Amino acid sequence: MATSDYAAVSFDDSDTRRDEMHSTITEWVDDLVEAVDDAQTSEEFQAWLDIQRQFHDYSYRNTLLIKQQCPEATRVAGYRTWQNEFDRHVKEGERAIWIWVPIIARQCPECENSPSYHENTDCDYDDSPPEEWSKGLVGFRPAPVFDISQTEGEDLPSLDTNAEGDAETLLPAVLDAAEDVGVEVELVSTGEWSYGDAKGVCRESPDGGFPIVEVLRRDNDAAMASTVVHEYAHARLHVGIDDDTERSKREVEAEAVAYAVGRQFSLDMDGSAFYLATWERDDADIIRERLKRISRTSQTLIEHIEKRTVINQRH
Repeated sequence: MATSDYAAVSFDDSDTRRDEMHSTITEWVDDLVEAVDDAQTSEEFQAWLDIQRQFHDYSYRNTLLIKQQCPEATRVAGYRTWQNEFDRHVKEGERAIWIWVPIIARQCPECENSPSYHENTDCDYDDSPPEEWSKGLVGFRPAPVFDISQTEGEDLPSLDTNAEGDAETLLPAVLDAAEDVGVEVELVSTGEWSYGDAKGVCRESPDGGFPIVEVLRRDNDAAMASTVVHEYAHARLHVGIDDDTERSKREVEAEAVAYAVGRQFSLDMDGSAFYLATWERDDADIIRERLKRISRTSQTLIEHIEKRTVINQRH
């Protein structure tokens, strides 16, 4: 299926591409700010989360760009990467998906600009020549990638490294990830549970150690795994936040993280609810910070759980 069949936006004009990529992200966030209590906005938000978990090692800016250009994307790579590493070829007539990629170059130790930009600044650093400067991130540039659906050729060995559909394998991996995540986790029997109808809680350690996650022990391993993931999100997002209003706003972030991570491991997240109206008074810059936090926290949890899944499978 060609990208043009379902693309919402495209960046074909090289002269305007940078500005259009920036404005697409800005407009999406602005729309979210203006209509946080609209049901369709929640659906848009959930659609972004589905892309974010699929490309969890990408920034929120790039997952937004992928969503707006190719919402059905599952795996993307550059034209040459598909050819050289996977023996696949981009089909004729396919339209590129444009994302931001980092520019790594030598940086001035003082102004942190690349040599060419450094020459056009007021920085007078000259203690060492440019060829001796350390390399670092100096910016981003647009780069074309293509989804696997836009290519043909050799089958890939496997697109799936998750413990999909195997809650008995997943739950131990989720629990084993506690130390990596930076929490202590306890499964509590029904007779000892003291938190009413709640299935899990996250609280700060009285001695200043790791946050403590307590989860009600029950027969459904998948349900327990889902609860633990949700409380991990709370531990990463809520600890140290004393303001009640901000804590309620972080609840949406935690729900979003739990949804993205749970979906990545095929947990049933149908009950997820994104009460975006709690963000009503946030401006665009604050919303961007929330999206960035959701993206980074989801990436961290997915990577830790995947690592523990692999370790457990080896033993």
